[in-house]
Amino acid sequence: MSAPRRIAVASRSFSRHPLLRAELIAAHPQAQITFNDAGKSLAGAELIAFLAGHDHAITALERLDADTLAALPELEAIGKYGVGLDMIDLDSMRRLGKRLGWTGGVNRRSVTELVLSAAIALLRRVPEANLEVRSGTFRQLMGRHLSDRVVGIVGCGHIGKDLAAILVQAFNCTVLAHDILDFPEFYARHGIVKSGLDDLLRQADVVTLHLPLDSSTRLILNAERLALMRPDAILINAARGGLVDEAALKAMLKDGRLAGAAFDVFDPEPPLDAELLNLPNFLATPHIGGSAEEAVILMGRAAIRGLTDNRVPD
Repeated sequence: MSAPRRIAVASRSFSRHPLLRAELIAAHPQAQITFNDAGKSLAGAELIAFLAGHDHAITALERLDADTLAALPELEAIGKYGVGLDMIDLDSMRRLGKRLGWTGGVNRRSVTELVLSAAIALLRRVPEANLEVRSGTFRQLMGRHLSDRVVGIVGCGHIGKDLAAILVQAFNCTVLAHDILDFPEFYARHGIVKSGLDDLLRQADVVTLHLPLDSSTRLILNAERLALMRPDAILINAARGGLVDEAALKAMLKDGRLAGAAFDVFDPEPPLDAELLNLPNFLATPHIGGSAEEAVILMGRAAIRGLTDNRVPD
């Protein structure tokens, strides 16, 4: 694998970050680097045109499907900015011999803190209270502590583990964990209870999702599974849009069959359901799970390393 000669930075966030720009230039002083200075959301033919002629690229949420990758014969390697891989066709990368530099979990603390803030806000009815004060109503709404509650974590990877440890150590929560993999040593060390998904949904005060989006997880919380949750429970999705049936969720929030929900991700993005967004027991944020300055720098540096420290996906 040759050293990068022409690098395209498709990510808007990376391109406008002065420290990451400087560190990329310093790491590859001989390379010609094209930044996305126009700040465009690149997709399809426009993404192909931007990446064409470059042998290395840094991408974030840009979708690299089979047709896009096949149209870029000169592209040798991608440094992934961010932790999600569902926007990259890994089978096509493997078939075409293209290499990927990726580091998992670099934004875990950023997402963990957002989830904690959402859980506390919903349990204390902060979105509802904020709307009331803004509309001229001033009354004390009764909420609940996060401390000592039962929290169900669906997906116990880098973020799930980071969140679980804090919930146990700082909030004395009982943590139920569901994952297709088993982590017996981690569970034993932190007193975490391995759980089936349906049992977790029935028992948890707070359910938080930390899964990738693929054919096995799309709509993993469909109407039937959502109905298993307790009416006083809350649901948090800071993972990927498409994991939850948003229409079924809206009906449950409206009818009082679920106390609250907080979503940082939607399908599609930006979200189109204004009725859901305006519910007083729904907290929406615009995919900011990794948008802490510390996480951005860690993800950017991982992407820079990924230009040279990479391999063909397994």
